[in-house]
Amino acid sequence: MDVHTFREVGIKDLTKDELNIKANTINHLKSKLENHDIVNLRRTDKMIPDTIGNADRNSEPILNEDGLIIPKKPVNPVKENIERQNLHRELLFNKKIGKNVLNQKTELQRALEKQKDNLAKKQLEDHIAAQTPEFEKVIADRAKRLQSSHEDKNEDDKVINKELLQIRMNLKTRSDANK
Repeated sequence: MDVHTFREVGIKDLTKDELNIKANTINHLKSKLENHDIVNLRRTDKMIPDTIGNADRNSEPILNEDGLIIPKKPVNPVKENIERQNLHRELLFNKKIGKNVLNQKTELQRALEKQKDNLAKKQLEDHIAAQTPEFEKVIADRAKRLQSSHEDKNEDDKVINKELLQIRMNLKTRSDANK
């Protein structure tokens, strides 16, 4: 727009500088409006835009070229749950490093692991036994023998006590029957 169009519209009291400023302002606003339309056209390229949190929910609705409001995808509370996201991230990491967190092993695999553990324990005991001095081995053997002999004595005492109790009960019943 130039100065002549402003005079025709009815703005006769303005100076040339003021008219130039107004013309520049109007041109600037027109360019902003055109840029805004281009941005809105870019937004309407997607049929249903993705939403991120509640910030997008409170903003102005997005319109298509016919002036209709484009529907937004509904918020999925399961996907937005932080605990679920952390769990999913951890599962992906464990999968990446090859760790099986679900403990889905066959019975054969469990038996093999148990056998390997037992073998490792035996090897460790043999290794420790090989490193202990002979004197400690002899002392340990004697301690085992003493414990086994004490256990045998205790078992014998229990058997003897049971027999004595049975004999005593028999005697009491006989003496009660004689009276």
